[in-house]
Amino acid sequence: MYKCNTLAALVAAVLLATAGTASAQTVTVQGGGASLPATLYRGAADNILPDNFTYAVTGSGTGKAAFLTNNAELFKTTGTVHFAGSDSVLDQSEIETYNANMAPAFGPLIQIPSVGTSVTIPFNKADVSLNLSVANLCGVMSGAITDWRELDSSKSGPITVIYRNEKSGTTELLTRFLANACAAENADSSKLIGGKFTVTQEFWKQFKSLPSNFAVAGTLGSKPLYDKVYSTDGAIGYVGPDVVPKADLSNAAKIAKLRDASPNDPSVKATLETIAPPTGSAANNPENWVPVFTNPTGKGYPIVGYTNFIIGQCYKNAAVAARMRLYFSQHYAASVPANISSAISNHGFVALTDTWRNAIRDRFFDGGQATGLNNVNTCAGIGRP
Repeated sequence: MYKCNTLAALVAAVLLATAGTASAQTVTVQGGGASLPATLYRGAADNILPDNFTYAVTGSGTGKAAFLTNNAELFKTTGTVHFAGSDSVLDQSEIETYNANMAPAFGPLIQIPSVGTSVTIPFNKADVSLNLSVANLCGVMSGAITDWRELDSSKSGPITVIYRNEKSGTTELLTRFLANACAAENADSSKLIGGKFTVTQEFWKQFKSLPSNFAVAGTLGSKPLYDKVYSTDGAIGYVGPDVVPKADLSNAAKIAKLRDASPNDPSVKATLETIAPPTGSAANNPENWVPVFTNPTGKGYPIVGYTNFIIGQCYKNAAVAARMRLYFSQHYAASVPANISSAISNHGFVALTDTWRNAIRDRFFDGGQATGLNNVNTCAGIGRP
């Protein structure tokens, strides 16, 4: 409690000290990236980012690129990219490139989970209640299953698979599951390269040539894909829960069950709780702060993961640093504000456990820690402009 009070006092003091300056009055914290959590962040009446934060919906790949290169043009704006949202985890190559090229001037990056998520399977076929086996889903997504009679013997007609045609973290979450859960197909006859799914942000790159029953969503983001599924008879696709009406998450006539479980099944939370925060030397690697899930055991809903924040540790603008610390200290508070907690649930996401929030807050948002946001020693003379 003392640490939280001290932190709040520090944030208030910094904001008060800068409140009379033009920069404090006009500063905007700029971010963007993943479409999966976009409505939760800035797209609804109960969004959780403050009014002085922006969030450009570009897809996870563009969001990561904008942050890693500080290229605000990718968000169709100018200035500094202060943070990104991504369902795609920064890998070691991306981290090492950033550390070599950007960290000497900007300081280290921080990658942390925001909320837990499922990847849902919306479909549009009248009078069908869909409970897919893993083999069913693998067949549909590989192009091996192309007619509805193979999913429901009382129906027929072509299946149209709607996919994202940008670098998408939602695609990465889906393909990580498929790559681990799906049996290898005959490499000669399979439409997949080598007969296997691969973990990728770019869905179409897994195929020798795209199956004829696959159709692109058309425009960027989760919502266009969701809308195209429901404007195309016989279509099936994949989106995060945020664009799905909450009541439909349990409606197997709208959103497919998988392994007998809906995407809002309590098993999603249980799966997310199986991996603890990194400790010791492992905690020094940003990649270890976002757990990934391949093919969870048991009968629960299996396509799960996290959507993440990527932020800098060091910011030269004191007002930006104060606003960042204020918001993220609330998001990861021991007692999360009711408006944030309820919005996470209302949008179909899963809040982090106490253990994860405490670990993130203590390491990254305690200014006294060497790893903390704008630590005076770590960030002396450096930071995002």
